[in-house]
Amino acid sequence: MRVLSIAATGMSAQQLNVETIANNIANANTTGFKRSRAEFTDLLYQIVRSSSVPSASGESVIPEGAELGLGTRLSSIRNINLQGPISSTGNELDVALNGDGWFQVRNVDGEIAYTRSGSLNKDANGQIVTGDGLLLEPPITVPADSLKVSISRTGQVFSLASNGTETQIGDIQLATFVNSAGLRALGGSLFKDTEASGPALTGTPGTSPFGVLEQGYLEESNVDPVQEITELIAAQRAYELNSKVIQAADDMAGIVSKGIR
Repeated sequence: MRVLSIAATGMSAQQLNVETIANNIANANTTGFKRSRAEFTDLLYQIVRSSSVPSASGESVIPEGAELGLGTRLSSIRNINLQGPISSTGNELDVALNGDGWFQVRNVDGEIAYTRSGSLNKDANGQIVTGDGLLLEPPITVPADSLKVSISRTGQVFSLASNGTETQIGDIQLATFVNSAGLRALGGSLFKDTEASGPALTGTPGTSPFGVLEQGYLEESNVDPVQEITELIAAQRAYELNSKVIQAADDMAGIVSKGIR
């Protein structure tokens, strides 16, 4: 019976939907995290009766045919790159990106990766790094005698020396993409450019189309717990409905088999 395989695709789809929602909820407190949405498409259709074929009289065509859908499948898991709320931390090396753009970091493989997490720090050499020790790109080194680091909204980084002089020690550059939904997630709040995303377009914060930087703040996850729970309930109900279809098909098959006996 085709109904069994059709309903099975529905159950599989809703399981993937629940797994996507679970990942969103698990990262509700992850800095710079962007929620995802599972998207589905219908499978091939089996033509039971073709449309636009001659009618019985031959004077016209049949206006409507009969096409039976064979279920659903996952088409994509889309990253929803909307701005998350910004919260104050008071840490001078915490930087929130307010608007479009991505921070650039040098990944462990030597290639450039991109992140929205602006939770920065200094390593033993005074270089500004992420929480996982990845260098900011372009690299910025804080002098050993620095008393304070200031970061402007347009990305200029200044250091206040012990003698009271303030000097610029670097600039934070941002990247953006034609299709940011096409970025490939690497884990650790990192993303990699792909052919689907297009190459990175770099520039200065505060210039179009880039957002501005906010020192002493962090961008929180854009996950809305109420929305996720609502979608979780809907996915659970859809899973139950598909399982009831399988149960109904099994009951129908049982009636047929009993009749044969």
